[in-house]
Amino acid sequence: MTDTLFLTSDDVAGLATPAEYVDAVREGYQQRGTGAPAEPRSKLVREEPSGMLTGYAAILPDSGVMGAYTYTAGFGAEDAWFVLSLFDADSGEPLALFDGASLNPFKTGATGAVGVDALAREDATTLAVIGSGAQARGQLRATATVRDLTEVRVYSPTVENREAFAADFDAELAADVRAVGSSTDAVAGADIVITATRASEPVFDGDVLEPGTHVTAMGQYGTDGRELDTTTIERATYVPDLRERATHDAGAFLAALEDGAVGEDHVHADLGEVVAGIEPGRTSAEELTVFDSGGTGVETVAAAGLLYERAREAGLGTEISFAPASEALTGD
Repeated sequence: MTDTLFLTSDDVAGLATPAEYVDAVREGYQQRGTGAPAEPRSKLVREEPSGMLTGYAAILPDSGVMGAYTYTAGFGAEDAWFVLSLFDADSGEPLALFDGASLNPFKTGATGAVGVDALAREDATTLAVIGSGAQARGQLRATATVRDLTEVRVYSPTVENREAFAADFDAELAADVRAVGSSTDAVAGADIVITATRASEPVFDGDVLEPGTHVTAMGQYGTDGRELDTTTIERATYVPDLRERATHDAGAFLAALEDGAVGEDHVHADLGEVVAGIEPGRTSAEELTVFDSGGTGVETVAAAGLLYERAREAGLGTEISFAPASEALTGD
């Protein structure tokens, strides 16, 4: 038998800052860039009751951890449920089991920030955020740790939501944060654009983007939805989180491919290759860059490893026991 920690959302709340999540996720993608195993998500769909079962995994050898994120959405409960399992990458033993929903905006926001740090201009100060939910909040908090933002413009269709978002972050950040009345108002002249929506159609016109803009799109990961239009993909140096995901479930890239605007060779590199220095990121101040972040096991395992160590240090979590197969299968 081996003891494993069960960690609830309350257990992991506040264990790491946005900057610490960013550092952990950057290290994870550094390892991915030099060969750490990770694959795009797998997704199973049931029609009645309507729902999705999906997940992804990664091994981070240098961090000594590996794991998988599995979650459901829809079905009879009409909600989402997240389970994260973490294992020792050397022994294979289970280390922790997480109620994984609460860390989602933190690890996903950190991934977006790593993309911004790798691809946006170093002098970028103006940010547009399309979306005002938990993921948009996570993206902004993490991005504010890698660039000195002076102005943030937020747009989402519901006036109350965007105004509440702006008010909260105007008090939290040094930047001037304000709500605007359209996505065009948000995007025009921005140095960095972040989309964090559930939209199935493009949320802004790619012709509005100024040369030198960086775009992070993280709200869609399916073949039938996209946040970015073909113009944006065609104009940009395109970097997904994983190369394989571009033609697997990156809806904006697949739409541009179907339109004939780009070929599969339009994928410049994946994030790990850029972070590890295998491929260059931005090469000029005028270059338009896109980071397509659909979610991978890399950031999930990296964040879980950080939280597991912090929880152990703090004496948090509940110990549960797992039997190795050699015992469980034989009853010895």
